[in-house]
Amino acid sequence: MKTISENRAFGGVQGVYSHASEACGCDMTFGLFLPEEAEHEPVPLIWFLSGLTCTHENAMTKAGAQGWAAQQGVGLVFPDTSPRGAAVANDDAYDLGQGAGFYVNATETPWAPHFRMWDYVTDELPRVLFNAFPLDEGRQAITGHSMGGHGALTIAMSFPGRFRSVSAFAPIAHPTASDWGRKQFTAYLGTDESKWAAHDATLLLRKRGFDGPMLIDQGTSDQFLDLLKPEALAEAIASSRQNATLRMQKGYDHSYYFISTFMEDHIGFHAEALYA
Repeated sequence: MKTISENRAFGGVQGVYSHASEACGCDMTFGLFLPEEAEHEPVPLIWFLSGLTCTHENAMTKAGAQGWAAQQGVGLVFPDTSPRGAAVANDDAYDLGQGAGFYVNATETPWAPHFRMWDYVTDELPRVLFNAFPLDEGRQAITGHSMGGHGALTIAMSFPGRFRSVSAFAPIAHPTASDWGRKQFTAYLGTDESKWAAHDATLLLRKRGFDGPMLIDQGTSDQFLDLLKPEALAEAIASSRQNATLRMQKGYDHSYYFISTFMEDHIGFHAEALYA
């Protein structure tokens, strides 16, 4: 693993690191914030999965999360959203290819050799983190934005007992019924729609739910509201009797201004579960 940078922040350290990924077949970069407490003992970890077009850097620099994490004594990891490099398949569209991994393992040409973000985020990167840094594997939470909110919700529900809490900012809530989902799932997973269901938060909620608390924030002025489909997630929360809070935030859009406004709430929400 290579250290790209380490900067003092809020008494802790914001680092950026890269490593050779077996899952993705390329070098991958991630950001990791460790609070001051990590100098003495392992700390809980919150995952932040970013959205379309983002790298590890967007939430790390725009979400305003480190100060709140430092107050709560928790770590934050910011993975990249896809494999990258000249040898990695790409597309001219912003919502497919590099920057748009959708947190799935691709099975179709030309994506299959590198686009294995599910394995990367759920298996390989955790092994890297817990082997190299003072993090408490038994206390994890997960959140994300947009495509990353989709990833956070589906991963949390697919690994019972791993995450004590899950939250999301404007998640792609029902991708099998949205152009943000159907396009990418067809490209990455093929035309057999039965293979898509494992990556749809609304369908997973109806089927199994999450074994902990859930918090969702969605802006009412989000320019992508029709693609995100929060109403489907709300229906699934109600029908499955999920322990969840879904807040429609009046006037907020899809931007990091929205995320940074409510980041304190989300960090506090996760800290309560992590320190319970």
